[in-house]
Amino acid sequence: CSLAADNLRRACAYRDRRGRHRQPEWGRGERYQPSYNKGPQSFGPVLLSRRHLQQDADSSERVLMDMRWGLVPSWFRNDDPSKLQFNTSNCRSDTMLKKSSYKGALLKGKRCVVLADGFYEWQQQQSGGKQPYFIYFPQPKDARDEGMEGDEEWKGRRLLTMAGIFDCWEPPAGGETLYTYTIITVDASKDVSFIHHRQVRAGKGAAGMPAILDGDEAIRKWLDFAEVPTQEAIKLIQPTENIVFHPVSTFVNNIRNNTPECVAPIELGAKKEIKATPSNKVMLGWLKNSQEGSPQKKENDLPKWTSQFIHSPSPKKTSADILQQWLGQQREPAAKKRK
Repeated sequence: CSLAADNLRRACAYRDRRGRHRQPEWGRGERYQPSYNKGPQSFGPVLLSRRHLQQDADSSERVLMDMRWGLVPSWFRNDDPSKLQFNTSNCRSDTMLKKSSYKGALLKGKRCVVLADGFYEWQQQQSGGKQPYFIYFPQPKDARDEGMEGDEEWKGRRLLTMAGIFDCWEPPAGGETLYTYTIITVDASKDVSFIHHRQVRAGKGAAGMPAILDGDEAIRKWLDFAEVPTQEAIKLIQPTENIVFHPVSTFVNNIRNNTPECVAPIELGAKKEIKATPSNKVMLGWLKNSQEGSPQKKENDLPKWTSQFIHSPSPKKTSADILQQWLGQQREPAAKKRK
């Protein structure tokens, strides 16, 4: 996510069981490295109940941790977690209680919320190529690029909150515990089904869209494993219609590309015109106010979709020009939320 560590805490503010306004504290926050283009095996921010780290803590209290994407089960006995023979970046909701990689952790209440500004989805083209889209929560009209210090409530952009499962792996020979997570997927909602629908392919898990938790009550129930049992919590895992999206450049297809151009809206063709919307105006603010120096990531095979963690690196002039030109057109959107 594009927020600095402190602002991320403020964006994740909540009320605990006693109704007190709280901000989650960071655990190992020094590893937090936001990005425009994340792939599996990279680290990203997640929320979890404090009781996972402190047994006598109130289970409604939340903490932030920087975890690696791609769950490594606690029972894995190889000294090298990268030797895991199967892909655990995504976890299908209809099989998560059947797969040994996820079942144990889920039944132990190891539920987390993966934080992002949005995620990418690729639409298969008749030409054989794939057109990427960026999908995210609608943004309030009065949302600011950054919340102001002293605000009682966060007034910045709304982060996408995705349901996940985490686990803790300890090296057999001893060493630091590795915290990893997987993102639960569901069938595509009606709004994005034209982009991509789950398809089962031989030898590969079926791809779907992330299970999005819409609102703090859903987040509370998913995280509070001591009060909300597993069977009740999994009822929250449903497709959501409360999302918007726009097409982006195939520039994002290369994981090494880590600049604002990854999320900049584009025109798909002369007959498909785009105009600014409140949500996209907020995005323009993100990119205009970001800072230079976006870290370049190691190239990796892209999954069917990848979560989008945006940080503060400033857009190159060309990226800002692309966005400004797009927002100045004031015409019909090529892709918008259907009612």
